[in-house]
Amino acid sequence: MWRHAARRSSAQIRRSGVMSSSSSPAAPAAAAGAAVPGPCIVHKRGTDILHDPWFNKDTAFPMTERDRLGLRGLLPPRVMSFEQQYDRFSESTPSTSPNFRPRDHLISAALPNVACDALAACCVAVNSFRSLEHNTRGEPDTIVALAKWRILNRLHDRNETLYYRVLIDNIKDFAPIIYTPTVGLVCENYSGLFRRPRGMYFSAKDKGEMMSMIYNWPAEKVDMIVVTDGSRILGLGDLGVQGIGIPIGKLDVYVAAAGINPQKVLPIMLDVGTNNTKLLEDKLYLGLRQPRLEGEEYLSVVDEFMEAVHARWPKAVVQFEDFQMKWAFETLQRYRNRFCMFNDDVQGTAGVALAGLLGAVRAQGRPLSDFTKQKIVVVGAGSAGIGVLNMAKQAMLRMPGINRSGEGHNQFWVLDKDGLITKSRKGLDPAVARYARGFGPEEVQDLHEGASLVEVVRKLKPHVLLGLSGVGGIFNEEVLKAMKESDSPRPAIFAMSNPTTKAECTPEDVFKYVGDNAVFASGSPFSNVTLGNGRQGYANQANNMYLFPGIGLGALLSGARHITDGMLQSAAECIRHITARVGAAVVRAAVDEDLAEGRCDVDARDLKSMTEADTVDFVARKMWYPIYSPLVNDK
Repeated sequence: MWRHAARRSSAQIRRSGVMSSSSSPAAPAAAAGAAVPGPCIVHKRGTDILHDPWFNKDTAFPMTERDRLGLRGLLPPRVMSFEQQYDRFSESTPSTSPNFRPRDHLISAALPNVACDALAACCVAVNSFRSLEHNTRGEPDTIVALAKWRILNRLHDRNETLYYRVLIDNIKDFAPIIYTPTVGLVCENYSGLFRRPRGMYFSAKDKGEMMSMIYNWPAEKVDMIVVTDGSRILGLGDLGVQGIGIPIGKLDVYVAAAGINPQKVLPIMLDVGTNNTKLLEDKLYLGLRQPRLEGEEYLSVVDEFMEAVHARWPKAVVQFEDFQMKWAFETLQRYRNRFCMFNDDVQGTAGVALAGLLGAVRAQGRPLSDFTKQKIVVVGAGSAGIGVLNMAKQAMLRMPGINRSGEGHNQFWVLDKDGLITKSRKGLDPAVARYARGFGPEEVQDLHEGASLVEVVRKLKPHVLLGLSGVGGIFNEEVLKAMKESDSPRPAIFAMSNPTTKAECTPEDVFKYVGDNAVFASGSPFSNVTLGNGRQGYANQANNMYLFPGIGLGALLSGARHITDGMLQSAAECIRHITARVGAAVVRAAVDEDLAEGRCDVDARDLKSMTEADTVDFVARKMWYPIYSPLVNDK
C-alpha cells in the first residue's frame, strides 16, 4: 500500500498544479509539462535548517542545495529521493539486538499502568509501521496506538513535508492515530509524553503581554488557528494544558484534508488553570498549578488573546475547540460578529449531526421534508448537544409547512444526567431551557420531569436516538431493545461521543439488539459488523473531521468577514475530495450573504462570477500539497 501510494501521488502531482511546501502556490502545470514548485526563501543555514521541520528534507537535499545552504558534510553523502524516504519510513528493518531497550518512546512515569515489556515490544520497530504491527500482535490497543503516535510524532518533529505526505496518502489508517480516538489518550498523558513544544501557550500569567508575545511566533502569516482552554477535552473533562493535543490533531487534519499550508497554521493553548486535582498533584504536570479563572477574569484573558491574534493576523480563521458549555456559547456570541471564528463543538459537530439526521430520513425512504415529523431523543445537554438542536431547528424552519414563530422544538426530547428535561426543572441554562418539554396536549402521556432514558424510549418510540453525553455504554441492552420498537422502519442510533471509550454504544450491540435494519453512526471509528449470509452492518462515522476542514478552507478562501449559520448549514447539506466541495459550499454561501471579500489574487467580484464547478476547481487548486521546494538562502 505504502509504496504504491507514494508513486501514485507523485504521478498526480505531475498531472496537476499544486501548492508546494513553500509558502506560495506552484504554477499550474502546462498541458504537457510538470508542476515545478517555486523556490522558498529561507533565513537559515546549516544545522539550523536540519533542525527546522518546516524546511528539513533529511537525506533528500540535492548536492547543489547542500553547498548553497552550508549542509555539505552535515548529512550522509547519499542523496535519497522522496519516494525512497517514504519507503524507508514504512519499511525500515527493526532492531534485532538482544540488548535493545526503548529509551525515549514512552516513559513509565507518563503511563504508570503500562507494563515495561509491553512498551519494549511496541518500541522495537521505532521507525517502521509494518514492523511495529507485526511485533505488537496481542498487545493492548492503547499501547500500540501510542507507539504509532510516537512514530508519527517523531517524523512530524523532523520533516513536516514527508509527514503530511504520509498522512494524505494513508489518511484512513492514520486519522485514528493523529485524531480521535488516540488523541484523547495522548492528552491524558501529555505531560509525561512531552519532548518538544508545538504551537503557542498563552496563560493567565501572560495577561498584559499577549499583544507583544504573539510576535514570538516565527511565521509571518497564519491562516488557521485552533485554540482550546482544555476545560472539556472530548469526553474526558478538564485536562488543563494537556488539551493542547486537540488543536495539534485538528490542524493535522486541516493540512491533510483541507490542504492548508502547515507553515500557516497555529495550535494554541489558553491556560487559565485547571480544576482537575489529579493534575494539580502530578509532579510532571506542565500547566499552571491553580484553579481555573472564572467570570470576568476568564473573559478578560480570552478577550486579550483574541485582540492580539486579530492585530497580527486579521484574516486568520480562529476555531474554538473543547471549551466547557458555558464558555462555548458565551465566547461564540461574544466574538462571532467581530472576528472570523467558529466553535467546532457547537457548530461543527452540529453540522455533521444534521447531515446524519437528514441521511436517516432518506434511509427511511422518505422525502427530506419529513424531517419535521421525526421524533428525536438527544442524550447530552452540553455545548455539542445544544448546538445540534439549534442547527436542526434552523434546518426545520427552512422547510415548507413550518410555522416559524413557534415550531421547531416539538420534535426534540433532551435528557441530561438527571433524566428528561422539562419546564419544571429549576436553574436551567437559557440555551437548554428553550428545549425543555412542556405539559401540553402534544406531549407523550406519563413522561415526567427526570424520566429515565429507557422510559422515554419505550413510551416515545423515537425515530432517532442521538448520543452526545460522554458517558460510555449509556445506550445499554435495555435501551437498544426499546429502540427496536421505534416508529421508524430504520431506527437511527448515533453514538457521537469521543474517544471510543466514551461512545454511548458499539455497532455490535446496535445490530444485535435493534436489528439488521438499524442505522448506526459514531464519533470514533468502529469496524463494520458481520451479520451473516454475506451481509454487513455498517459502522458509519459521524465525526466533525468531515466538516470543519471545509468550513475553515471555505472561510479562508472567500475572505469571509464572519462565519454564519448559513455557511455552516450549506456545509452540512453538502458533506481531500469532499473537503473541496464542502469548502466550495462555504465560499458560495459567503458570496450569497455578501460577506466574501476575496483573497490574494481573487477578489469578491471574481468569486461572484464563478459557477459552482468553477468554485470547486478554485478551492481544489488552492489546496496545499506536500512536495519539496527548492530552498534559497536570503543572503
